Order: sequence, then structure tokens, then C-alpha cells
Amino acid sequence: MKIDVTSFDGQAAGSIELSDEVFGLEPRADLIARVIRWQLAKRRAGTHAVKNRAEIARTGKKMYKQKGTGGARHGSARVPQFRGGGRAFGPQVRSHEHDLTKKVKALALRHALSAKAKDGAIIVWENAQLAEPKTKVLKAGFDKTGVSSALIIDGAALQTNFALAARNIPLIDVLPVEGVNVYDIIRREKLVLTRSAVDALEARLK
Repeated sequence: MKIDVTSFDGQAAGSIELSDEVFGLEPRADLIARVIRWQLAKRRAGTHAVKNRAEIARTGKKMYKQKGTGGARHGSARVPQFRGGGRAFGPQVRSHEHDLTKKVKALALRHALSAKAKDGAIIVWENAQLAEPKTKVLKAGFDKTGVSSALIIDGAALQTNFALAARNIPLIDVLPVEGVNVYDIIRREKLVLTRSAVDALEARLK
């Protein structure tokens, strides 16, 4: 798959051939959804908790006599039926994380990249560098090229000026190639890759 290479403000900078092994698959929504579910579950804190009837600080004295009241037979004010009582089957502290094999995660990443390629939502830049950390300059380039929601993937390390300029722009995420993941790719409209990011991804996923 051949794609044009540009600068962040839309100036032509040649072309590049994208590998069909990484960018040319028929996207599988089930794989992508499976990995997104794994990512979101992994980052959940799992610190939600309620008190059950054993943890409620109330007297253990029987509320009223067993018979003769004409009402139901109750022996504790800590039960879930009463206001201020314990919660039945409420959430407890736990981990929501579940396992996923490396092969599935790598395959889903290829399918996410292929999904963007199929939609024509991949942009390749020569590099992601700025002479000075000016958000106004970067925003002007995005406005010129019509980029409003994008994940930008650079090489092994981000240029400090570019990262500082981009962090104030809504719906724009910037990551080094080691941080690329399915969820961030799918949640933004465009995927912007630098030449070095393309080389690194193809070397990693082929």
C-alpha cells in the first residue's frame, strides 16, 4: 500500500510503502473489541466496596419479641431490609484485570492499524518536530490539513518542543512508538505516523 508523506502543515515530502502484513488485513471488530475491553479492565482501580451486615456498627439485640406483634419476625437491625443496614451482594475490592496472550494483543494491533488504513484515516509525516514549542504554530498546521482528532505516533522518543506544543490541543494525543495501543488508535479519527514510527511498527509486527 503506497501512501503520500507530508509535513504537519501539509507540504509534500515524498511517499512510503506500507506493509500489507501490518496495514493491509481485513479488520476484525471482535479482536479489536476484545483488546479494548482488556485495556479498560486493566486500568480499573477496583477499590469500590460496601459494608455487608457483618460490618455494620449496630446493636445485636433482638429488635422485638418473636411472636405477638402481628409483623414479620426480625432478629437484627443490621440486615439489608432496613435503612442503615448492610448491603446485600454489593461490590467488594477486587482486580478487574484478566489475561490476554501476547499473540492476540499483537494481532489486534495489526487489525486496528489495518482498520485505519482501510478507512483512509492514516497520515504519514516526515517527522514530528518543531523549532519552538508553540501551540499556535501546530494548531495552524492542523487547521490547514483538516486534522481535529488524531493520535500522533513518533519514533522511540518524542521531540520535547512538539510534545509541549501538542499537549494543549484538545483531541490530539502524542505517543512514542512503544506506547502505541489499540484503544488510543480507535478513539481518535486520524492516525498520524512518522516515517520512523512506520519503520518501527513494521519491524515489530511483521
